[in-house]
Amino acid sequence: MLTLLVNLAGLLLIAAIVWWFWLGPKRHTAETVSGSDTLQILVKDGVYEPDRIRLPAGSEATLHFRREDASPCAEYVLFPDLEVSAQLAVNRDTEVHIPAAEPGEYPFTCQMQMYRGTLVVE
Repeated sequence: MLTLLVNLAGLLLIAAIVWWFWLGPKRHTAETVSGSDTLQILVKDGVYEPDRIRLPAGSEATLHFRREDASPCAEYVLFPDLEVSAQLAVNRDTEVHIPAAEPGEYPFTCQMQMYRGTLVVE
């Protein structure tokens, strides 16, 4: 009987972890940035806020990431399709320069791919 309870508790814990990191309370917000705008992306509570960013095609942009989560997972932001990465300081703004890109959707993540966002170039 005890083995059954331990196994059930383990399964519930696994389900809770999967829900929190991949299915859970994600806020899907979108922000549009033009050449003169400044956008701050908060890195906290397992999410990027906003997690969907719109940029005009053919224009460079600078995004300002503010890492409020001391978790090692939040230490880097990666834009693999644009070959951009940056180390994020805790409780400080870090500028991330995004090169001009063709229209499309470009994912950005932490190095463990638990934090997830999308850069939409239009």
